[in-house]
Amino acid sequence: MNAIRVVLADDELLLREAIVTLLGLEDDIDIVGTARDGEEAIKVIRQTRPDVAVLDLEMPKLDGLEAAAAVRTASADTRVVLLTRHARPAVLRRALDAGALAFVTKATSVKELPHILRTVRNGGRYVDGSVATAALSESNCPLTDREIEVLREALDGATIRVIAERTHLAPGTVRNYISTAMTKLGAETRVAAARTAWSEGWI
Repeated sequence: MNAIRVVLADDELLLREAIVTLLGLEDDIDIVGTARDGEEAIKVIRQTRPDVAVLDLEMPKLDGLEAAAAVRTASADTRVVLLTRHARPAVLRRALDAGALAFVTKATSVKELPHILRTVRNGGRYVDGSVATAALSESNCPLTDREIEVLREALDGATIRVIAERTHLAPGTVRNYISTAMTKLGAETRVAAARTAWSEGWI
């Protein structure tokens, strides 16, 4: 079987180089490209058409979830592995919905990564055991899609006017969505509600 062609995207140079060095020791794995953000990752993936793309969840420009979804168009046969520091169960569901076949925490031993890449290249899945267990016991998100959308924009402390501009909604509509979300989450401010939603992995 031909070597597994891999693209790695991570905004942390030290980690990116360490993974490249490790995978370079494997006879059946070939790093064909690297990227430091999501947009660059999609360009490299479109150019190289790798078997597997390893994407950091939290990258500039396009995050791992957005990049994973974009891979479907850029290179439909490329399988996606997501790496994350914050293994929130709700993010696992979003990752699987985005088309990722593996969800790996950065606490995982680097010695496991070649095995995970082989599993994914062969059509299998890999999910970190602790995340999978937590996901099974997690309650469903109480927020609507629109409430999630406005809270995502509120996470950086944006004003109602700015959130309205970003989401193309009327300010009054934004206030209503935020108010409802705050009530559901028992939060006193929109930023507190956004942070709760982020910590649960809903945004």
